[in-house]
Amino acid sequence: MKSNLILFVLCLVFSVTAGAQTIPIHKTKGKISIDGDLADWKTPFKGPFVIHNSGGKATQQTTVSFAWDDENLYVAYRSQDAKIVGSKKQNDSQIFNSDDLVEIFIDPDGDRQNYLEIGVNAFSTHYDMLIKCISPGCGGWNTSISFNLSGMQAVSKINPKGFSTEIKIPFSGLKNIPNGNFNKPKIGTKWKGNAFRIDYGNTTEYLALQPYKNPVFGFHKPEEFAVLEFVE
Repeated sequence: MKSNLILFVLCLVFSVTAGAQTIPIHKTKGKISIDGDLADWKTPFKGPFVIHNSGGKATQQTTVSFAWDDENLYVAYRSQDAKIVGSKKQNDSQIFNSDDLVEIFIDPDGDRQNYLEIGVNAFSTHYDMLIKCISPGCGGWNTSISFNLSGMQAVSKINPKGFSTEIKIPFSGLKNIPNGNFNKPKIGTKWKGNAFRIDYGNTTEYLALQPYKNPVFGFHKPEEFAVLEFVE
């Protein structure tokens, strides 16, 4: 009887561990230029992205890489795209309704509130939006696209296979998120977040690096964000 209980506990622990989603953010010692050219990118790319609420295979491949130094978080995307949809627009436009783009959501304290959404299209138009709350328990859907992440840079570059994107997120700017409880990361720090892409090609697809278990449509499921871990 006792051995059966031990076996049950071990199986439970293994299943939880196996289901854990941890994305490493590698520290870089080299300079990263935010120009959409990924030739200077040294950290590994992860992917490909999949349909966000089913895990199904995407029509066009997307991969992402993360890096950090003492001052910034860096994110780079490679997006295959045979039919780029979108155009150059004013920053902080709602390009998520119309343009092919990549996105990063980050929640440094992991409390599912006051997290950041950044989106960039193939023409370097970008927005930075603060998601204050989505749960009825904290007041319901409340966002601010007028939020300004000081010092952020985002550039995309179109190439024969699609487009590539680089984003720089200064830690100093994250300090300004109201009630964000931001602390500058160090090796071992864990945030919550996920990387996404919206592809409005011949077939509209909503893609994620880490798919959700919940089959309901929508990227905003902070309870299912992956773990972003800062490593050497």
